[in-house]
Amino acid sequence: MPSRFPLALRLLHWTMAALVLAMLFIGVGMVSTAGPAYPALLALHRPIGIAILALACIRLAIRLTTKAPPLPADLPRMQVLAAKGSHVLLYLALLGMPLIGWAMLSAGGYPVRIAPGLVLPPIIPQDGLAFGLLRQAHGAIAFLFFALILGHLTVALVHGFVRRDGVLAAMGFGGRTETEAPEEPEPEPEPEPEPDAEPAPTADP
Repeated sequence: MPSRFPLALRLLHWTMAALVLAMLFIGVGMVSTAGPAYPALLALHRPIGIAILALACIRLAIRLTTKAPPLPADLPRMQVLAAKGSHVLLYLALLGMPLIGWAMLSAGGYPVRIAPGLVLPPIIPQDGLAFGLLRQAHGAIAFLFFALILGHLTVALVHGFVRRDGVLAAMGFGGRTETEAPEEPEPEPEPEPEPDAEPAPTADP
């Protein structure tokens, strides 16, 4: 079994982590202001959300077709189940949040502009009631997603700095994971035995 996730998966993980962190700050800014900064934040929010959706699809495809490092053997069964369940919830949030936002804008009749001259088509018909429901769902899931991220970060730090069991290092880039066995040094060649000394000459009788 591999001791690390594939390189592509690790690159996607940290890229998406940066994008999600940026989205959290942008979302807080959008909720707390209605001033001139709001349109600029909204212009960032939409394309980053679509980028997260696209990267999440790629990441899920790679994850389903590659092997993951095993969890530590001494991890209790309940923690193993919690780890697997939290990862399922993370993928659902990474895919669901952008899709709900896209559907919300479609229901409200707002264009999903991700770049100059590039507007995504609506994915549901325009409907005021659906817009309100999706907006509430988008906000509620955002708070749950934030709590899920905090839990994920806490557990990762515990594995990395308390247990030191290689779980955090499996998503890293440098050094050796704790589960990797150190390479055994090659045995040094044994010195060849020295030839026996020649016997001293004896006098002729």
